[in-house]
Amino acid sequence: MNYLGIDIGTSGCKAGIFDGDGNQIALAKRSYDVIFSDGGGAELDSDEVIKKCFEVIKECTAQAPPGSVKALSISSQGEAFTAIGPDNETLCNAMVSSDSRSEPYINGLLEIIGEEKLYNITGHTAYPIFTVFKLLWLKENRPDVWEKARYFLCFEDLLVLRLGAEPAISWSLAGRTMLFDVRKHEWCDEILNEVGLSISKLATPLPSGSLAGMVNKSLAYELGLPADTQIITGGHDQTCSALGAGVTDQGVAMLATGTVECITAAFKKPVFTENLRKNNLCTYNYTIKDTYSSIAYNLTGGNILKWFVEEFGHKETEDAKRSGRDPYEIVLNQLSKGPTPVLVLPYFTSSGTPYFDTQTMGAVYGLRLTTGRGEVLRALLEGVAFEMRLNLEIMEASGYNIHELRAVGGGAKSNVWTQLKANVLNKKITTLNITETGCYGVAMLACSAVTGENVSNIAERWVNAASFIEPDKRYAELYAKKFEMYKNLYKALKHISFVS
Repeated sequence: MNYLGIDIGTSGCKAGIFDGDGNQIALAKRSYDVIFSDGGGAELDSDEVIKKCFEVIKECTAQAPPGSVKALSISSQGEAFTAIGPDNETLCNAMVSSDSRSEPYINGLLEIIGEEKLYNITGHTAYPIFTVFKLLWLKENRPDVWEKARYFLCFEDLLVLRLGAEPAISWSLAGRTMLFDVRKHEWCDEILNEVGLSISKLATPLPSGSLAGMVNKSLAYELGLPADTQIITGGHDQTCSALGAGVTDQGVAMLATGTVECITAAFKKPVFTENLRKNNLCTYNYTIKDTYSSIAYNLTGGNILKWFVEEFGHKETEDAKRSGRDPYEIVLNQLSKGPTPVLVLPYFTSSGTPYFDTQTMGAVYGLRLTTGRGEVLRALLEGVAFEMRLNLEIMEASGYNIHELRAVGGGAKSNVWTQLKANVLNKKITTLNITETGCYGVAMLACSAVTGENVSNIAERWVNAASFIEPDKRYAELYAKKFEMYKNLYKALKHISFVS
């Protein structure tokens, strides 16, 4: 028996088919573009996204034995939603996480419900990324869509609908809307009432790994799936990727390097502390039932390396074209050795946790005429790692004692970069035998639903370490001192801004 995992991201979607031992049978990818508009708009064409999801499913099933896929499950980007009309038609594009038009609607809801109460219900602190505030923007600015909508669906439940079942959403993804009570595992009536939203317009929330329905038989035939293919609830992409990385218990967390740098931890009970709330570190349902998660992230992650290569790596890009090598690999091999005297505040986009700062800009401090290009590059990557160390320090002060990080994403392919992170974070980092951990994690959920095997046991069987990278003890004291300077850098710069 084989299992299909689908991962719907902001810049593209992927699908992978895996057998009962976790071996990859097929993998397919498609990309799509975010549509930006004045005033902070950032949207996806939801019909294009679903079309490309169908394409990757078909491409994968064409590579697998006919009739071998028994179930599929979906990993989805958080927060983005689509309004669906009375005939199940798409009424608007999806407002994705980085769409900031909802910022003016935050204070009104906080004044009515209260900041602490909202946190204690949803496990999150208010920020423009969350669905609830985007819905308030839509209600005021697109009243035609608001009134006509039959459903408001995130991408997991939208794909469930498009596959022919009634919309169902995992607790994990529902938790990213700030409409969901993460301890009662249900939509919160009080928040819905204040938004003016009927519960009937939302998908049915289910634990990750639950049967959501069956793929429509005629559509299954078109997609190369068996007529009895089960649809299993998946979850928010960060928690699905963490499961795919083998994060099943406390003490181990995922370190993901994509566009965003993110740490995802799992724990056995919900943790709500003033320290976490003040630092915007959330608590919501994980992809394993009766388990919770928290994520720490910086919106400047791997994109800082992309920026450096695009702006200053023209020679390496040309060399890569001639040699067939990866330009990022060439640039990373030019890193200076050891910690640099240069400090970087990595807010080249808005920050993530702990500050949720949309105004303070990135900065490079400590330049001299003797500063080399490799030092600047190293300092940029150190800055991102220091920001994650700051988040880890806050998490550990609240009881998340993390001793091992599982590296996933594009950045995990570079031993040089991963070693730098291990040194800055002063943590052991494990690289894995699998790269597409989002697809892998939800395939585990599909396998568990069909076979009845505990998903934690499946993760233990499927996930294998590729390498273990220990922090270099020679640099521990230097990085500890530099980290203290890094924490003061934000305090010194947060009041400085430029008027555009």
